[in-house]
Amino acid sequence: MSTTHAEIEKLNEAFYTAIEGGDLDRMTEIWAEDGEGRVAMCVHPGWPMLTGRAEVLRSWALIMANTPYIQFVLTDVRTTVIGDVAVLTCAENILTAADTEDATFAAGRVVATNTFVRTTGGWRLWFHHGSPVLQADGDDDEEESDE
Repeated sequence: MSTTHAEIEKLNEAFYTAIEGGDLDRMTEIWAEDGEGRVAMCVHPGWPMLTGRAEVLRSWALIMANTPYIQFVLTDVRTTVIGDVAVLTCAENILTAADTEDATFAAGRVVATNTFVRTTGGWRLWFHHGSPVLQADGDDDEEESDE
């Protein structure tokens, strides 16, 4: 793995660690500033496109404030670097709880594309797009086959 690939994957891990820890300051450091010809963009699963760094960071603040527990296990990580742009795709295997006191957990899977851009301050996240993966209900298939 090249140094650049490792650097991108480390920054990608920091992105998910910031979400898990509710660390908006770190999230702010990770996202690229809007600039000429470049505007931060984000698509959360089920949300419309968010455009502009301020709007994107507001969305993360809202998510972090309303998510008492979330954990990501990333799989199928693939990184491509072309010049000053890097694209990382991965599967986000998510465990979350709406209320930590009841310990009611939910699991889900999202396929994500994270695009990074090299800036004067180093690599920064430019675009995040998460798309939910529909889960097959294996129990229904088994019940139908038994009938």
